Amino acid sequence: MKDTPKGTPDLSVLRREIDRIDTELVALFSTRMQVSASVAEYKRSVGMAVTDPVREAALLDRVAAMSPVETADYTRTLYQDIMALSRAYQHVKLGSDSALSESVRAAVKATAPAFPTSATVACQGTAGAYSHKAAKTLFSDPIIRYYEKFSDVFDAIERGECRYGVLPIENSTAGSVTEIYDLMSRHRFYIVRAMRLGVEHCLLAPKGKRLEDITEIVSHKQAIAQCADFLASHPGVRVTPMENTAVAARHAATVGGTVAAIADRSCAELYGLEVLAQGICNCANNQTRFICISKNLEIYPGAEKTSVTLTVPHKPGSLSRMLTRFDAMHVNLTKLESRPIPERDFEFRFYFDMLCEAGDETLLHLLAELSGESEEFRYLGTYEELL
Repeated sequence: MKDTPKGTPDLSVLRREIDRIDTELVALFSTRMQVSASVAEYKRSVGMAVTDPVREAALLDRVAAMSPVETADYTRTLYQDIMALSRAYQHVKLGSDSALSESVRAAVKATAPAFPTSATVACQGTAGAYSHKAAKTLFSDPIIRYYEKFSDVFDAIERGECRYGVLPIENSTAGSVTEIYDLMSRHRFYIVRAMRLGVEHCLLAPKGKRLEDITEIVSHKQAIAQCADFLASHPGVRVTPMENTAVAARHAATVGGTVAAIADRSCAELYGLEVLAQGICNCANNQTRFICISKNLEIYPGAEKTSVTLTVPHKPGSLSRMLTRFDAMHVNLTKLESRPIPERDFEFRFYFDMLCEAGDETLLHLLAELSGESEEFRYLGTYEELL
């Protein structure tokens, strides 16, 4: 062990000094939060909003100016977090009486006690698609209407043609279905249920064909990505993306010849094909997450997951400070997705999935805070996810 250089402060002494300072900081922070609670009561009495951007900006400038130059930025960051925690505490003290919170409470009361077993459901593609399979899992007796594009499913919900729509949003191998996230920003809907569907892709071809006969493989781009290893082992075969796995299977059956499709096994019997290879996914545990959307807000018993979307100022630390709100309220984030905003250069819209039951006041407090302070905030629903 090296000798401590002469003149070096004793570590135990330094730690005792830090402990002393921390004791004072905690006491002062607690006092500050109590005063903040009193401020919340005043704001309630006069109808003021919790957030005061002008006051906060002035405070940050003041505390930064009070600090030595080398720690001014650290002081500013510290106080940004303190103010975020103060706002969260004020929301708790003020209660969750925002318009959004009232809408959530009303939906919980108005929604039927059980998810319907039968309804008119919009799906993209055709019979045999994984969306069709998911719809049959979510509803025991659905009336399914098929649409050519994912955007058509959103349109059908908005026009009232179907009560529900079923859409793939994420795959455990290929990741998020970015097209769905982009469409979510352009349409108005609510997520009322979600589920995970095990996916086993097979290579289907016209009867009598062998694997070595195949010159082209067609499928949806997500399925192609999920079977990349299998496709790489057949470098001479052309790969063509199509709108849907079932559409691809129907295409292979229609054109015949040496075209094969990557699709669910059920499409073989449905379209008169046979299985040339099964279990061709890169990962054996291949699952796709589906959401069920509706025009109206419906929150069924057992709802424990909430989704929201928002934007934050295009400034350093904006996202970090937003995440502080979830941490302060002990809400578990299960997904954070970002998508570019087309009309803004290198700015992003964020999607959050969180675990928090519909009846939990913590959720209502958080929604009240986010809706009041976030740019372009949208609540996408609270729902149960079937595993």
